[in-house]
This record gives sequence, C-alpha cells and structure tokens, in this order.
Amino acid sequence: MNTLTEKSEIIFLYESTFSTPNGDPFTGEQRYDEETKKVLVSDVRIKRFIRDYLFETGKEIYVINDKSQVAEGSKESGASARMKSLRAKYGNDEDVKSAKKGESAIKLLQKCIDVRLFGAISTEEKEAVNLTGAVQFALLNPSLNSVDLRIHQNTSLFSSSADKSRGAIGTTTVVPYSLCQIHGWVNPYNAQFTGMQAEDLQDMFKALWHSINNVNTRSKSNQNSLLLMQIVYAEKNQKIYGADRFIKIKEKYNKTQEQLRSLDDLEFDFAELNSAANSAKVQEIRFYSEIPQISSAITGLKNTKIKELNLF
Repeated sequence: MNTLTEKSEIIFLYESTFSTPNGDPFTGEQRYDEETKKVLVSDVRIKRFIRDYLFETGKEIYVINDKSQVAEGSKESGASARMKSLRAKYGNDEDVKSAKKGESAIKLLQKCIDVRLFGAISTEEKEAVNLTGAVQFALLNPSLNSVDLRIHQNTSLFSSSADKSRGAIGTTTVVPYSLCQIHGWVNPYNAQFTGMQAEDLQDMFKALWHSINNVNTRSKSNQNSLLLMQIVYAEKNQKIYGADRFIKIKEKYNKTQEQLRSLDDLEFDFAELNSAANSAKVQEIRFYSEIPQISSAITGLKNTKIKELNLF
C-alpha cells in the first residue's frame, strides 16, 4: 500500500434524464436552487453512492444500511453497534491489540475504507474518536445547466391505509435533463490520520464511476457517468481558484426547444481547464471519459500536462 501524498481536486460530471438526482429527505422533492434554476446534489448523496458500491464489492464499510454487519445479538444501533462488530471481527489483529491506550478505536476504524476516505465519529467510552476525512465534497453541487422541473403524478395499487381499498396518488418533481457536476477535494494531511492510501482513492474513483452507471432505483436509473477529472497540485499547500468553473457548456439546441434534453444539445468548452493546466501550481490534470465528444475535446487541447487517468 502506498501512502497518499498528492493534494488534488476532483471534478465529476454525470447526466440525469427524467429522474431525481437528489431528493430532499423530508419532502421527496428534488433539491433545487429556485433563483438559478440549477439542480443540486449533496455531498451525502455522493458518498452514499460510493459507500453502497464499495460495500457491494466486498469492502469493509463503517456507515452502512445493512444490519447483518452489526455484531450478533446486539440491541444497539448506529456507531456503537458498528464498533462492537468491528471489535468482534478485528479485535485480535496485532495492530489493534498493540495500540496505545485510547488508540485501538482508531485502528479499528481504519479497517473501513469509507473511514479512510471520509472520516468518522465513534463514541466508545474512553475511546471517543473524531476523524476528519481526507476526501470531502461540496455541501451542495449545482448542475452546469439550468432546469425547469416537471411535476410527475403516479398512482399506487397499494392502499394508502388499512381502512381504504383503493391505491394512492403521489406527486413528485423530476428533472428532464441535468448535467450534474460534483466538486471534491483530497487532503493528504488528513490522510495521515485516517490512514488513507493511494489505492483507496483509486477504489473511490471506480466506485463513483460505476455507482452512477449501475444504480437501479426508480428515481436514479437513468443516469450516466461522463467525465472524471483529478487536478493534482505540485505542492501540498497550493491551490488554484475556481476549479468548479473550469468546464463551460454552450447550448446549441433549437431555439424553439425550451431547455437541454441531452448531450446532443450542447458543446463543451475546456479553454479554462487548459489555462489551469499551464499554471506552475498544477503538476498535472488527469481525466477519464468514455464519451467521444468529451475525450476528443480534452485531448484536442494537446496539453502535455493533461493526461488520461488509468481508471480501469
């Protein structure tokens, strides 16, 4: 395993068609900026995509929705129950047993890839832990395009209550087409405390790409990963301004059409990305895309500091 040493920023693009990229947990309605008319996707939603995929592929996960990972017979829930299950599984490992007083909980948490990536909290008595993750995403991520939401009504054959025989009618908002952009940061200083390795970041990239493509729920199925980009800095303390504004789009759809409906309706402008790559603060920019329209536009810049990311 290789210790993570690079500081970088992440830009991830995916499209969502007639779906709900991120519904509000209280209302079920799509998160939305009423002023800019841009779709919003939260950091929690993105981390859930990543965690679900990593769990499905056999990785140890701390924040999960699967009760089978809680120690047998435990009546507790949340972090306490999860820590008990980790102690039952890894408590006899040499690094845990030999840990200094008060540090065994950290060693246990570091067994989980989502802790190494995103950090975690444990409230065990005399072993309380609060780890800030090396990877963070923007709290709310606005789409690149403005969207007019559509109201969708549907009926259910299941009765709405025990004393009614008919189904219920539901109303929700859907997104006709959204080009979602996710902005993230990778901090090698925090990685020293969570134990994050370079391989963990590669696994996260794979999880992010595949989870968007493979999600199979009613509100998320019609989504596609488009572009994954990592802006790697030359030094750990350097930063360039406005990485989330490097990618511009030009709408080219017919003027009679109300709004974007697919990638065919737009063109990408990577001129600012090219300028950023030329900065002395940037070591290189790595990208991965399976969309010819995107990959050809980036490679067409012919910038030696922009390289294809070896994702798979």
